[in-house]
Amino acid sequence: MGKKALSVALLAAGLTMGATASAEMASPSMLADTCAGCHGPSGVSNGPATPTISGMSKVYFVNAMLSYKYGEDEDKFAAAAKTLKMDPDDIDGLRRPATVMGRIAKGYSDEEIGAMADYFTRKTFLRASQNADSGMAASGRRIHDEACEKCHEDGGRKGDGSGILAGQWMPYLSYAMMDFTAGHRDMPKKMRAKVKDLSDKDIAALIQFYGSQK
Repeated sequence: MGKKALSVALLAAGLTMGATASAEMASPSMLADTCAGCHGPSGVSNGPATPTISGMSKVYFVNAMLSYKYGEDEDKFAAAAKTLKMDPDDIDGLRRPATVMGRIAKGYSDEEIGAMADYFTRKTFLRASQNADSGMAASGRRIHDEACEKCHEDGGRKGDGSGILAGQWMPYLSYAMMDFTAGHRDMPKKMRAKVKDLSDKDIAALIQFYGSQK
């Protein structure tokens, strides 16, 4: 091979390697850095209107991100479940209101969303330091035990397909419940059946109970 041909071949190989390297997915921690501005370092939020996402289950994280990314496109949800090797039944397809999250989620591939979910799942959920009304919290505990414990287990600390409620910021929980009850955000069928029987006072007591958890 002549020198000119060899140079061209080496240049082509270099360009191919460069393109391959640039196409490789960033590390999960680098991907998650985008979230830190609102959700705090490692997903621990310092802002009461923004939820802590550390310790969140993979199913819940993926569902939220796919909802922000694809809206109500069931075909896209099914394709994402296949890509992420998840049970299609775990993809809820529920509508979630979004402002900035709708734009952010569209910037990630499904594989990147899965990697971020794995990253945050391994982080420890740190409960927010906040003051709750003890009397309302006691009432909220009773309501939780009757209506919510089956899905939000251990007083709201667990739940694979549901978010962590115990120790979550109370203002965020209030905003989320307003979205649910106003119809801006879809509720799972089981939740809808329970929430319809709760008064505004009951919901406020539940939020105080979750906020009181340390």
